[in-house]
Amino acid sequence: MPSRLADASMFVVLSVVWGLSFPAISVGLEYIPPLFFAALRYDVAAVILLVYAAFRVDAWLPKAPENLIAVVGGGVFLVAGNGLLFVGQQTVPSGIAAILQALVPIVTALWAVFLLGERLSTVGTVGVVVGFLGIVLVVQPDPANLFEGDTVGRLIIVGQVVSVALGGVIVQRAGPTIGRIPLTGWSMLIGAVLLHVFSVAVGETPTAEIGAPTAVGAVVYLGVFSTALAFFIYFTILAEHGAFEASLVAYAVPIVATLVGVFVLGESISTTAVVGFGLVAVGFALLKRDAVFDLLAARAPGTG
Repeated sequence: MPSRLADASMFVVLSVVWGLSFPAISVGLEYIPPLFFAALRYDVAAVILLVYAAFRVDAWLPKAPENLIAVVGGGVFLVAGNGLLFVGQQTVPSGIAAILQALVPIVTALWAVFLLGERLSTVGTVGVVVGFLGIVLVVQPDPANLFEGDTVGRLIIVGQVVSVALGGVIVQRAGPTIGRIPLTGWSMLIGAVLLHVFSVAVGETPTAEIGAPTAVGAVVYLGVFSTALAFFIYFTILAEHGAFEASLVAYAVPIVATLVGVFVLGESISTTAVVGFGLVAVGFALLKRDAVFDLLAARAPGTG
């Protein structure tokens, strides 16, 4: 019982910490340009993770080719690509942004088909289609008015989802032998540098407002809690329970983000978006049905 309570506590803490990151981004964007904001988040997280790795992890430098490939792939697509989330959230409510992240496991499966040679079953293919139908309901693109409202912002976040999923598959394909904490830290360092370059390239100019207590608080929260601490918890869950259970947090995070967005930030979430999220969850369950059945069997009374 204590072990299950500890496991559940980690899952809840991770869901809350990651869920609060979306409202924190929305708040911080009132003071800091998006790409520069994203860069600051990963500056803080990279320093924390790499300092920890330097003192606590053996062989923390990514010298082997497979580690360098994983670090660069993660830095470019997982971290720098995540800057698109900050760009999109300038117009997209935090709850919607979090809901769109639920597509990551489904897009990851598609990238695995193309890059890793994995195959989708008929039911898995149906799951992918259902998941994308759900995202259509969330994004609600109108070809006649594509550049009106927050449609572009939602599509930008879909682009971030595609980039993050690709980064995960590249890291998996590289087969890194370095520990996950230094791997994450080095990737965040590379991603942060790229985001700073992109920020300068697009002409972002941070103002004195970056020193406002709210802005500093948003950067500290995102860098320390929703990135460095959250990834430590995530990797613990991953090591103890596997990728499937770790991925389930993607379906708890939008609930937290939506509740905070609605009741604290005064955002609104349409019924259509909620239905869309439900379809994404159904699509994920169909895609990962074997893992779902295994998990249910393991949790059934009398199975240990």
